[in-house]
Amino acid sequence: MTYRPILLSAVYFLFAFGALAQSSIEPQRIYLSGKDAGAPQLWDFRVSDGLKANQWSKIPVPSNWEMQGFGTLNYGHDHRKKEVKLGDEIGEYKTNFSLPKRANNQRLKLVFEGAMTDTEVKVNGKSAGEKHQGGFQTFSYDITDLVKWGRENQLEVTVSKRSSNESVNKAEREADFWIFGGIYRPVFLEILPEYHFTRIALDAKANGTIQGLVTLNQVPKSGKVTVEIKDLTGKSLGSLSSPISGDSVWVSGSFPQAKTWSPEKPNLYTGEFAFISEGERLFVKSERFGFRTVELRPKDGFYVNGVKTIFKGVNRHSFHPERGRALSEQDHLTDVLLMKEMNMNAVRMSHYQPDTRFLELCDSLGLYVLDELTGWQDGYDTLVGPKLVQELVLKDANHPSVIAWNNGNEGGWDFYNEQGFHDLDIQNRPVLYPWLLKNEVDTHHYPSYKEGIQRLSNGSDIFVPTEILHGLYDGGHGAGLDDFWTDYGANPLSAGMFLWVFKDEALLRPDRGSRYDTDGNHAPDGILGPNNEKEGSFFTIKEIWSPIQILPMAVTPEFDGRIRVQNAYQFANLNESQLRWSVKKLDRWGEPSTIHVQTISLPDAVPGETKVVQLEMPEQWERGDYLELSAIGIHDEELYTWTYPIREAQQMTDKVLGEYRRIARSPLKLSESDGLLTLTTDERRYVFDMKALYLREIWVKDSLMAFAQASETVEGITSEKIKSSYDWNSNGSVTVTFEFKPYPNYIRWTVFADGKLKMEASDPKSRIKEVDFLGIGFDLQESKVKSVKWIGDGPYRVWQNRRKGVEFGIWEKAYNDTQTGYSYDQLIYPEFKGYHANLYALKLELDGVDLIVRAQTPGLFFNLFQPIYPEDSSPGVKPPFPKSDLSFLYTIPGIGTKFHRADEMGPQAQKTSTVSRAQDEGYPIVLWFDFN
Repeated sequence: MTYRPILLSAVYFLFAFGALAQSSIEPQRIYLSGKDAGAPQLWDFRVSDGLKANQWSKIPVPSNWEMQGFGTLNYGHDHRKKEVKLGDEIGEYKTNFSLPKRANNQRLKLVFEGAMTDTEVKVNGKSAGEKHQGGFQTFSYDITDLVKWGRENQLEVTVSKRSSNESVNKAEREADFWIFGGIYRPVFLEILPEYHFTRIALDAKANGTIQGLVTLNQVPKSGKVTVEIKDLTGKSLGSLSSPISGDSVWVSGSFPQAKTWSPEKPNLYTGEFAFISEGERLFVKSERFGFRTVELRPKDGFYVNGVKTIFKGVNRHSFHPERGRALSEQDHLTDVLLMKEMNMNAVRMSHYQPDTRFLELCDSLGLYVLDELTGWQDGYDTLVGPKLVQELVLKDANHPSVIAWNNGNEGGWDFYNEQGFHDLDIQNRPVLYPWLLKNEVDTHHYPSYKEGIQRLSNGSDIFVPTEILHGLYDGGHGAGLDDFWTDYGANPLSAGMFLWVFKDEALLRPDRGSRYDTDGNHAPDGILGPNNEKEGSFFTIKEIWSPIQILPMAVTPEFDGRIRVQNAYQFANLNESQLRWSVKKLDRWGEPSTIHVQTISLPDAVPGETKVVQLEMPEQWERGDYLELSAIGIHDEELYTWTYPIREAQQMTDKVLGEYRRIARSPLKLSESDGLLTLTTDERRYVFDMKALYLREIWVKDSLMAFAQASETVEGITSEKIKSSYDWNSNGSVTVTFEFKPYPNYIRWTVFADGKLKMEASDPKSRIKEVDFLGIGFDLQESKVKSVKWIGDGPYRVWQNRRKGVEFGIWEKAYNDTQTGYSYDQLIYPEFKGYHANLYALKLELDGVDLIVRAQTPGLFFNLFQPIYPEDSSPGVKPPFPKSDLSFLYTIPGIGTKFHRADEMGPQAQKTSTVSRAQDEGYPIVLWFDFN
């Protein structure tokens, strides 16, 4: 990062302030810090304690000083630990700035967008005003009479990390998130003309009506306030005016041609407000806004623009692994775009007011926002609380994205402070209490599936859990979302949900050798890694929350091209979107090719409606291997891409990989010794342990393979070994049979004279209750594994309750040991280890030889190794794995969350029981093995 020096040259001032020397009727902003943390300015700085204590040096502003190697860094729970030092240092800042000469009684404001936590300001040695308390709000001082106009001035800022108000400390600093110190948001001067507005508050409704409250710093003898409404191209919709009769003026009017704002179509307008006296424009200020109506209809739902709204939301901390809460323009933009990519339409500000720029991007790109007053599990008192409510509302009220206020979090509130929201917000937006049933909305946190008596989906009130599916490590988020979303969607009182949380808060700590730290299991709970690494749940959410849905279907060579498409938008017609579809062909282990592609417009369908769409299948399309359907949204963006294999595993692998043929140069040889049965071909040797009942060794060209059947062959249950036998077949092959009970009845290994190897394990022929997984396991020497390529669902691993978000194709990944939310020094995605779905064939690259496995059984899972879970994993996010290194399975377990076991999180996460009759034509596990 390049820092620009704060000392500005005379030439700079000539250009920067030359215009300001003339009286301007618009507010003029001069940054004393950088405009954001991506391009900060250097100020003089020293800190009273901790690292680099009591020595003047330079610090970038904005920044959190701990992330620049100053002071003491703490997580919010550290106050509970007697052995941990709590940072309570004080930071002193100094910088100089120059001003042009004052013109026509101009006023000067000094604005801080955020400083943690108590802030005291001096200009030229004199106090700018009372100490500000609260680390997340914007505050300002009128310093008109403290500065030297046309000369250089000195700014001194003292920031105390710990507040002298204990309610501030409890609300902000004794919390379940990282806590910092310093001036971490921009600082700027605002030069205003003598007459100006002190507030513009807007309420623009979906029907085009608008009213605005304008307050004035002083009242002229006569005058008026006018406002001209323009779209973003500059085209005027018309003007309004109202006479000035006091220090507050209401303006109102109607613009029926105005387009509404919504996350799907975030139409914005600019209101150009003018302060006019005796025909002269004294002050002009522009305000950006959107026409939209927010209603909370009790016992019904949230309505935006008259449409019932379902929140597809996530909680978001302001976070960067190297800068803490100090963010750049790119940080904000990236976060919003990633949320939109996941087909989210809402974000909750957890647990504090965000940067202004983030809200501007939510306005322009389209996200609903729950804006929150800080208070993790303790609230502000009634002394400082009303002041902070006022700062929150006055700063954020005109953003159309802000559709509700949160008065704290999980007990972090004082009910008295709620009144400030109602007094100040002319839009009268709902006030929510995250985790509470209050104000006719149930926001209960972390419910299990079907939980609650007269609550949530069993209740009589609007419900929208403002935290749900806690994604610790790889648990939650996508896992369980399908069940919850289906259940909630069946209830007209559901207003959606907000997942916890957007990103892992893993700090790259300068005080610990630049090592990542999540404070144990307190902060690794994101859908994304700290550097925006996409975890598997990212794609599950993207599929489930896609506003265009392809309803379930089967594709076979006889498929007639008819599909059902559902409009899951809330405002848009389906005919504003498209469907791109193609037929793909696999070529052994190479890249797939496209043999047909077409983009079609979708039919007229209002939100919630399903239409049948006809794909005109080309001649001989069935020569392809899978069908790919991409939903293209109303802004030409890819919403999600689904894939459908055209044939089942055996037919597909025979077609793609060729029939499994090898020329036998000599007959198969058999020998027995000490309970070992050895079958030898020209280049291969298979050694079966007839006492322990497993394939013990495989030799290729006199080299021992790093692969063999596990001695404990059966995965998922305790299975009794019964007996072994072998038989010569008429084609010169030998079948070795191992018998077990209750599962499998048999495992048959057939070795052919040409070296082919086939395994068949019977399907369950008796009742087996509640297994986590069931199948056959193999040993695989991990140190020999380089990569895996497979035909099946991918590229991410799955859980039984997170099957969505993976698609059929050919996938490849190099070996890695990524442990989601834990191994931050080397996060490589997709993770190598874990369960994978719908196996057709796989190729493992080992040292010196490739292992190729073809599946003949539909719907098989395979598992690679056992991911390591941190010691502080809660039971819900520590699911069981087979003991063997490579397993082929009928079923796999679900995964839970930080607070719930998998079986508490919905039907898909339940353990599996078999059903069978002896005469059933079942699906044995049939695998073919080859070694190249």
